[in-house]
Amino acid sequence: MIASVSGKVRASSLGALVVDVGGVGLFINTTNRVSGTFSENEHADLFTVLIVREDSLTLYGFTDKNDLETFELLRSVSGVGAKSALGILSALSAEQIRVAVSQEADSVFKSVTGIGAKTAKLITLSLAGKLPLGSGGSGKQTSNPIAIQALVGLGYKEKDAVRAVESVSNAESSEKEVLRLALQLLARGNAN
Repeated sequence: MIASVSGKVRASSLGALVVDVGGVGLFINTTNRVSGTFSENEHADLFTVLIVREDSLTLYGFTDKNDLETFELLRSVSGVGAKSALGILSALSAEQIRVAVSQEADSVFKSVTGIGAKTAKLITLSLAGKLPLGSGGSGKQTSNPIAIQALVGLGYKEKDAVRAVESVSNAESSEKEVLRLALQLLARGNAN
């Protein structure tokens, strides 16, 4: 497994980089945003995943570990291969994907070339509660992701779980206390 690559960029094209690692040029598939970031002879540090198939070895690279994790989660969805996952990450940021999944907005994924209605719905259903949590643009850091994941595991929607946890969290609360209070809040239907 090749988990990371660090070296000088020898070539950059739309969606791909050639990175020199110890005299060997590695062809790395990446998003258009990443390939557009680097110029020839610039140093690149990438988180990578090597996908081994019977007829090929394909390397995918990302500058952000969150993008790599999102790529892997997208690939775990039935019907979404590496090329489709990379296409989604080229069209949408990891944060946009997280928000779309948390809001069950499968139309966001239908807007990506090659993703149909069935696959878009599968993505939102399969990834609910699995994507790394972000700030959601509120400026307020999402606290206690373990409590949120526990609530999602109990069947609550991620957006409701996040609201409930954020409304009951404070610096002195233990995870257990936050989870208990969030459950009470959700049971009363007051997470909004």
